[in-house]
Amino acid sequence: MKIALVTGASSGIGEAICNELKANGYKVYGIGRNSGEIICDLKDTKSLHVKIKKFLKTTNINLLVNCAGVGVFTPHEELNIEQIETLIDVNLKAPIILTNLCLRSLKKTKGHIINVASIEATRHSKFSALYTATKSGLRDFSLTLFEELRKAEVRVTNINPDITKSNFFDKLQFEPSYKKEDTFLLPQNIAKTLLHVIESPLVITDITVRAQKFEITKK
Repeated sequence: MKIALVTGASSGIGEAICNELKANGYKVYGIGRNSGEIICDLKDTKSLHVKIKKFLKTTNINLLVNCAGVGVFTPHEELNIEQIETLIDVNLKAPIILTNLCLRSLKKTKGHIINVASIEATRHSKFSALYTATKSGLRDFSLTLFEELRKAEVRVTNINPDITKSNFFDKLQFEPSYKKEDTFLLPQNIAKTLLHVIESPLVITDITVRAQKFEITKK
């Protein structure tokens, strides 16, 4: 049985990915702050290091999915230091650390790393400077790491979802326009894309998933 390690597994895209993987024969270990097989706050890098190292002593993984993410969309001068640190820690620092910890295991299994970035990693939107910086960093990390790991036969894929109906928008000032179904994605769409990526005989290094139309609603 193949083993997957997934962040952000408790809700939204991460939860959908876990369900899709389980339905296709994977044993899934979720990392979450309050729930999951490995309880850990991704901002606590020391605890993350200790718990993942302990986990990997007895388990080799085939798939690492860095899916956890947080967003703030506001003028940059209105952000506080805690918000800045949280986005950098969760969206960029944690995936880099987790990848570092898991690489020896993934080399043994000739596994796959999938980073879930964002459509914002491919464009420059107003009030998205910090979020875009973290997701662009994650995307560039993925694309560069692929070049490093080609000879080791470890695959690396970056997925850029467009606006997706999930709890990501619970604390934001806007959300998808749910009145029109062709203006947003569902978490299951991203999960199906991930399955396509891992089943492909070729390496898909970067893929963007979008709805046909685009519309948001201000709260």
